[in-house]
Amino acid sequence: MTKTKLNTISIAPEHNKPMLSKGQKTFNSLLEQIEKRRTRLSEWETAIPAFHQKYQREITPLVQTSKELRNKLLHCLDQAYDTKGISKTEQQAMAELICNLAANLIDDDDDPALKELYNRYNHTDYDSETAAELGEMKSQLEAILGAELGDDVDLNSPEELMQRVYAQMEEQQAQEAAADALRQERKALRKKTAKQLAAEARAEAEKKELGLSIRQVYRKLASALHPDRETDPQEQARKTVLMQRVNDAYSKNNLLQLLELQLELEHIDQNSLNNIDDERLKHYNKILKEQVSELDQEIEYVEDRFRQSYGVPPFVAVSPSTIGRNLNKEISALQEENQAIKHELSVFTDLKKLKAWLKLLRRSLASRRDHEMPF
Repeated sequence: MTKTKLNTISIAPEHNKPMLSKGQKTFNSLLEQIEKRRTRLSEWETAIPAFHQKYQREITPLVQTSKELRNKLLHCLDQAYDTKGISKTEQQAMAELICNLAANLIDDDDDPALKELYNRYNHTDYDSETAAELGEMKSQLEAILGAELGDDVDLNSPEELMQRVYAQMEEQQAQEAAADALRQERKALRKKTAKQLAAEARAEAEKKELGLSIRQVYRKLASALHPDRETDPQEQARKTVLMQRVNDAYSKNNLLQLLELQLELEHIDQNSLNNIDDERLKHYNKILKEQVSELDQEIEYVEDRFRQSYGVPPFVAVSPSTIGRNLNKEISALQEENQAIKHELSVFTDLKKLKAWLKLLRRSLASRRDHEMPF
């Protein structure tokens, strides 16, 4: 059965009351907010599989080609380093590029041959440098967390270091939650004022009223759909499916789905919507606000998972409408980069072209150093 569109549920002004009340406007506004969030989740459900297919089909081979070309460029630079006619200044630029290329490639593939090249041209040890950097990072993280990460953590593994950090943060959060629970328990044991008792009573009464609002809708649907009361096998099967949807919505406290089912089964009409009393409307609005919040959390979870899966920084905004365009830009950038490296490889066959290229390289490296940007 086709799912009822959310925008078919709304409170409309009546001829004797041309203006909606504040509660009615809030009700309609919340329905619109939920529809927008549902639409966004639906768009993500469509966009992510399409993105993944295109990523695997186009980005993955381009990245592999990029690695192969950079590796080839690295070895061409190594072979050309002692070429007759190459000056010390040009050698210095070549050495810097070799180190940068090797370091980037080692991040992708822990190849001893790449480390040997890096060590030879940087006059240091790649593993020792990495261990020192991770040791400094460990000290900084310990200072931030205010706790020891332990001496047994593998400083040659950034992944293990970060896993230890996350574990430490989770432990701290658990301790803080336990301490907060203890404070709340102690607070509860103290003698409560009449004002506190009255507030608790109101909150409990409101909670019961919210539950009653949903139960009333549920009971009407359950009464009309109960499959055990149906003798026709086909109708019984249809009502069984519908009753499962009703039970699922009720178990999740999803008022909106219950209202949609009522509308779908013609157990609610426009007049009924227009004449929901103010008290009931207030309860409905509170439930709908919770649903908006839950949908926001679901969207945030989907978007965070996407960022983690494709290496998108957490501060970068993502949306179903932009990820495809950004992927196309990344494809174009990789294609241009690979083409540029192919051109650079061609200069190694001609000393004059190589020296002209090295002149441009020196300027580029100097400019990057001036702006304190890594190559």
